[in-house]
Amino acid sequence: MTKDFRLLLAGQVLSWLGNGFQTVALAVAVVLHGGGPGALGLVMASSIVARLVGSLFGGVWADRVQPQKILIGSDLVRAATVSAMAIMFGTDHYSVPLLCLLAALTSLAGSFFQPAMTALKPMLIPVAGRQSANASLSMLQTICSVLGPAAGGLVVAGFGAAAGFAVNAASFVASVATVALIRARVERVRGPGMFQEMGHGWAEIRRRDWLLSGVLAATVYHVANGVVLVLAQVVAVQQLGGARSVGVIAAAEGLGGFLGAAVALRVKPRRMLLAGWATLPLMTLWVLAYVVPGTLSAVLAGAVVGYAGLIFFDVCWETAIQDHVPHHVLARVASWDTLTSFLGMPLGNALAGPLAHWFGMDRVLAGCAGVLLLASLAPLLAKGTRALVRPDPVGEVPLPA
Repeated sequence: MTKDFRLLLAGQVLSWLGNGFQTVALAVAVVLHGGGPGALGLVMASSIVARLVGSLFGGVWADRVQPQKILIGSDLVRAATVSAMAIMFGTDHYSVPLLCLLAALTSLAGSFFQPAMTALKPMLIPVAGRQSANASLSMLQTICSVLGPAAGGLVVAGFGAAAGFAVNAASFVASVATVALIRARVERVRGPGMFQEMGHGWAEIRRRDWLLSGVLAATVYHVANGVVLVLAQVVAVQQLGGARSVGVIAAAEGLGGFLGAAVALRVKPRRMLLAGWATLPLMTLWVLAYVVPGTLSAVLAGAVVGYAGLIFFDVCWETAIQDHVPHHVLARVASWDTLTSFLGMPLGNALAGPLAHWFGMDRVLAGCAGVLLLASLAPLLAKGTRALVRPDPVGEVPLPA
């Protein structure tokens, strides 16, 4: 593990922990100031729309300039916007339009961060270590997704929502400090134009059957998963024991993600994309557990197994993209990949209520399980998915320690 990667890792851990504080602080702040579900929904919708708008532009810029510059700029913007949220709630100047604007700006900056992060990682880790690096990041992110909200809940309960926002803002500043110390550089050339460069990113996807089939399958998968994530919460609250069950299920999902990353850290198949798609159908077991047998213990077991498969797949997919997509278009390809997910998820969220009303929750969950299974298996029909192998690291120039 190089020094540059350790710096990136340290900054990301602090940032992920800080995001957990904001998750708690936002919900508490809105509710305590009389906002309710409608206001919180508007804030969340503002974030999603901003992420959709910015994703492809972020990919272009991350392929134009040094990724570190994008990361630093994104973190500085988010530190400023989240600080403004802390000030707004700390001084009792709550405003839904202003909060929506700040949430949108925060999410817009984040949409630039992710493709730049994708472009930076292969610069810091040699080919032989990429899967381990991606698995380590996934493992730590899973841990932070559990510890962050837990610690955030204590801080917000003791010191108020403004303190939670302040901690998150400080985490972005810490991330800036670590990224600024990263020494790796890559040659960058300005392209012909913003929209042409976006098109080049999509062209890179189209010319690889394993990538095109994966992106299209992910779009369908995330529509069904968006439905599941809404209905699963409803079933947990109404039939499996209420808020306590929601928390326990979330913990099981986190445990499964940790185990999946741990497996990816040790198991390194040569045809890793084939192995990744073969484990993703395990998520179907988690969804079906809400229907048959429909008990909390079955759902917990399904969550551990399913999320282990999901995170193992995520590591395999990200490593395959880093290995087989030219670096000068890597961020644009990653931004298209991200966009398909964000398009599918909110659509599924919106469809969950009407579908459950028309067909009943059990039938919809069972149907979504079938869609998840088919979307997970379909990419295996692409010859490139089955044939793709990890590159041989022999002859690669070692990165500085």
